[in-house]
Amino acid sequence: MNDRPDVIAKVAWRILPILLPCYFAAFLDRVNIGFAAQTMNRDLGFSASAFGFGAGIFFLGYVLCELPSNLLLVRFGARRWIARILITWGLLSAMTAFVWDTTSFYSVRVLLGAAEAGFFPGMIFFMSLWFPRRYRVGMFALFNIAVPISSVIGAPVSGLVITYLNGLHGLAGWQWMFVIEGLPALIMGFVVLFKLPDSPDKADFLPAEERDWLVAKLASERAEQEVAGRFSIGRALSDPRVLLMCLIAVGLVWGTTGIAIWMPQFVQAFGLTTLQTGFVTAIPAAFMAISMVVVGRHADRTGERVWHTAGPFLASAAGFVLAAVAPSPIIGLIGLTIGAAGIGGASPNIWYFPTRLLTGAAAAAGLALINSVGSTGGFFGPAVIGFMKDLTGGFGGAMLVLAAAMAATACAILVLGAMMHELVRRPNLAVETRA
Repeated sequence: MNDRPDVIAKVAWRILPILLPCYFAAFLDRVNIGFAAQTMNRDLGFSASAFGFGAGIFFLGYVLCELPSNLLLVRFGARRWIARILITWGLLSAMTAFVWDTTSFYSVRVLLGAAEAGFFPGMIFFMSLWFPRRYRVGMFALFNIAVPISSVIGAPVSGLVITYLNGLHGLAGWQWMFVIEGLPALIMGFVVLFKLPDSPDKADFLPAEERDWLVAKLASERAEQEVAGRFSIGRALSDPRVLLMCLIAVGLVWGTTGIAIWMPQFVQAFGLTTLQTGFVTAIPAAFMAISMVVVGRHADRTGERVWHTAGPFLASAAGFVLAAVAPSPIIGLIGLTIGAAGIGGASPNIWYFPTRLLTGAAAAAGLALINSVGSTGGFFGPAVIGFMKDLTGGFGGAMLVLAAAMAATACAILVLGAMMHELVRRPNLAVETRA
């Protein structure tokens, strides 16, 4: 079947302008706690360990609700379910402004995780319904760029809000930040409900001939995978390759969430003000975004997936080691930037592997399992960093722990590449996928 990049471009321009702001809102609401910590911890008397535990406990609710949420997404449709997710988490994110002690802080964070559960794997599953294999990593990269953009934009905005709205109407600056930054998710919930198309066969923005080509192309690829080895939901949840992908996702989320939540405090340790910290924090995030797009597009162009995933993680590990032993703030910032860029380059490629292996409801369940298990890294990452900070009085030890986690993730990807050798070596051919 002939390739139609013109059709893919039309789909991308219709779908991604909706999905990107949603993921921007998701990650902003997930990590803005890191910016609030600069003053919230002092106001509420939180230690580094208490803050790290509260930041990470978000993932308790997230993990427990992830799989059922993604299965409900398949039942009710992506548009309705994603809109529900966005609206509920926007409201709960804003409620974080009114916590008063560790118990209320932990409670809101767990509820926020439960509300957001299913969003990311739902988005990956939704995109796999629209984009043929050849284009997926590039599209995943564009989608994932919302993560660093949330820091590039959110860091300076958070710094400005915390600095200049502090005391307005009796609320602290960090409280205003939570209220204001909960609004994008709420707004995008209604945008998704009324503007996001459900599936390619209902893509009325495409001429009939282009819509028919896209539906046939996706059906053909799905049939190839299912003829080679159709996965039931049970088999998807027990396949050793899927379980290894779960461990890889732990490393990804450990790194992504760890640096996102603690980056403002890493940077502030250089002796900067809250406002200066907001702008400097945007630097590693900007390079993370560039790396996502460059590595993702190169992976799609060459068809090579394993080293496009493992290589950036190894670079990330080297960057965190550099940050740990840096003799000056400038060298430390360079190390943090390399670390963030490495994680960014690897992240979209990771999600190619499960979408290459699984289809249909098995894909929804498998992606939910991978993301939910991976999300435990979102608890361990911030919590371990907080523990190491209290234990050592600095961030050097935490950087070395992050480096070790990224190196271990790279090794796991190389093992996965060997297990899926035929699938990733010949990505456009139907091959035997039975375990």
